[in-house]
Amino acid sequence: NHRNPMPRALITGASSGIGAEFARQLAPQGYDLVLTARSQSTLESLAAQLRQNHDIEVEVIPLDLTEPNAPSQLYQHTCDRQLQIDLLINNAGFGDYGDFAQGDRTKLLGLMQLNIIALADLTHQFLQPMRSRHSGTIVNIGSIAGFQPIPYLALYAASKALVLSVSEALWAENQAFGVQVMAICPGPTETQFNQTAGFPQSDSSSSAPAMAKVTSVVAESLQSMKRDHGSTVVGGWANHIITSLPRLLPRDTLAKVVGEQFRPPTTSGE
Repeated sequence: NHRNPMPRALITGASSGIGAEFARQLAPQGYDLVLTARSQSTLESLAAQLRQNHDIEVEVIPLDLTEPNAPSQLYQHTCDRQLQIDLLINNAGFGDYGDFAQGDRTKLLGLMQLNIIALADLTHQFLQPMRSRHSGTIVNIGSIAGFQPIPYLALYAASKALVLSVSEALWAENQAFGVQVMAICPGPTETQFNQTAGFPQSDSSSSAPAMAKVTSVVAESLQSMKRDHGSTVVGGWANHIITSLPRLLPRDTLAKVVGEQFRPPTTSGE
């Protein structure tokens, strides 16, 4: 195999949704891939398909990133195999919808472990070699949920606020080192997010927000990487309006108004 070394991307949560779509769109651009998620069989079938259609190497690493030592195992695996990661896409994450006090404690702690701790841990570990090479990109998948508190998605929105804040700060910290860090913030997108978060099945009523296509969200994200900003809102003009509102409204008003939008049908504050 005497071809020139291709750039290599590591994608977490790569078995479905935005993560899998990043793999599908990076493959024809000549990226070798390292894919990780819990489901080995789903990853293997995606990898086989991408290897067949594109002249690239695809490595599959099944891991549960809610396990505290999984980020270190993932980093160590890339070191052992001498897989230089040029682009890290921290996409793994999930939401939990409902009254926080009544939420499942294990799920809530898992959400923090995945959305916050694993993301920060992987960013920290992969930053070191990128800085020493003076090249590399880290893309953290945030959300328009990160721009304001969201009652009934309280911990998820807070986790995405952290992703947004830390990405913008690290963007500034790493500019002098030739390393790009950024948060991509989509709005509602056609993925399995709502099922995992436990939203009630919608009757696809007209009041439900329009879902962005995952293909266009990822294409827009890859375009925005060329512009070198600490964060970018993607997925349609409505998302830009939503993320601007917090600057205009008092914080208490904002929390109440958003809470009314998200209140579960059965909840009344007795």
